[in-house]
Amino acid sequence: MQKPLISSPSNPLIKKARALHQKKARTESGLFLVEGIHHVGEAVESGWEVQEILYASGVLTSPFAHDLISRFAFTPQPVTAQVMETLADKENPQGIVAIVSQKKTQIKDLKPFKRALALVSPQDPGNVGTILRTLDAVGADALFLLDGGVELYHPTVVRASMGTLFWKPVIQTSFDEFVGWARKGGYQLIGTSAKADVDYQTLVPQVPWVLMLGNEQKGLSSAQTAACDVTVSLPMRGRVSSLNLAVAAGVLLYRYMLAE
Repeated sequence: MQKPLISSPSNPLIKKARALHQKKARTESGLFLVEGIHHVGEAVESGWEVQEILYASGVLTSPFAHDLISRFAFTPQPVTAQVMETLADKENPQGIVAIVSQKKTQIKDLKPFKRALALVSPQDPGNVGTILRTLDAVGADALFLLDGGVELYHPTVVRASMGTLFWKPVIQTSFDEFVGWARKGGYQLIGTSAKADVDYQTLVPQVPWVLMLGNEQKGLSSAQTAACDVTVSLPMRGRVSSLNLAVAAGVLLYRYMLAE
């Protein structure tokens, strides 16, 4: 049976969903908002805990979306187009959002893998989401977020990941705990630095490995670089001194996946 249509932005469920645009609400509730047909579909298909789905039938014209709604184990909540606009994080909303429970993968629970990437205190959520998407494209296994930085469930991370957030394990931990864990597991740590004397094209990584990049402003510190087994650099032939973090990660991931 279809639920009654929600037409008021002051409805408690709508207020709960809208609050998830704020970090404080996401942190306190352990929930986050997923917007768009593709992203909601990936959340459902991957088996994440979806607490509620809200949709505006007048906006939602995709046959895939309507089929998706019909396959839920619970009844989604219809809302008006005006209410949907108050929930959307972007212009021209697709007419569907989901309230999803966050997952916290512990490093001790991570299964052995062959290839992964670690980011130290990344600052740009768009970069983190894009890197997740690239990680999936090359077939790497996991992403580590070390020493804080971007909140994993920031709306921009979710959107830029194009659904890969729901399929790849992301582990948030400290740099020191990560290095200790990696040493015990026999992972080669490949650092990145503009001052490294090893050109990225000459390195053949030793499986299993983890590629490590510092944040957008500072890169890896000297202590973090010293913790790596090898450090590589990307040649800069123009006037710029560095690449965008997501671009650098993409270049290196594709190179090392193909080098094995």
